Amino acid sequence: METGAGDVAGHWDEIYGRRLPTEVSWYQDQPTVSLALLDALRVTPDQPIVDVGGGASVLVDRLLDRRFGDVSVLDVSATALAHAKKRLAERAELVHWLHEDVLTWRPGRRYGIWHDRAVFHFLVEENQRRAYLAALRAALTSEARVVIGTFAGDGPQQCSGLPVQRYDPGDLAAVFGAEFDVIEHRRDGHRTPNGTEQPFTWVGMVWRPKFQPRPRG
Repeated sequence: METGAGDVAGHWDEIYGRRLPTEVSWYQDQPTVSLALLDALRVTPDQPIVDVGGGASVLVDRLLDRRFGDVSVLDVSATALAHAKKRLAERAELVHWLHEDVLTWRPGRRYGIWHDRAVFHFLVEENQRRAYLAALRAALTSEARVVIGTFAGDGPQQCSGLPVQRYDPGDLAAVFGAEFDVIEHRRDGHRTPNGTEQPFTWVGMVWRPKFQPRPRG
């Protein structure tokens, strides 16, 4: 989990320094929708995947359970990543850990799958979204799969004291552009540890950098 403004690393390190990963509002014990969308996009365990803003998320655990062989977790918070490494114990050695701010990240390689649950909605400024999309394009192979989860249009207006940009599926499709082909979208209600329900919008897309309209008929 990360943002795109101010002392980003300090903000999230402070949160993860005083609260357990199971106590933060975005905690989920099973990444059900993430895995369902990866299945819908027909990803395979041999494809390299990067979980952007993965922090202390358990998605990495489930990917390893599914025998994904090339998993990277990127997060601006070293403290969040440390929680994940401790939880995984010896399996942490199977993961590529990237302590980076996605907005300034310069990928040194390309990935077939990009996953982001709850980073993109923190990017409330146009220049932040442009920087994010530039990093995404630099990190993806052609025909890469992209899974994005954000607060829905009727979701919270803030998270962890920071403003967010809310999206419906059409809004996300418009921001990412025609080269991202939306294969599936979903609405999901995330229940926080204190029992509050937060509506999320999810989209699963394929990146087609030389976009051409599909033939009709």
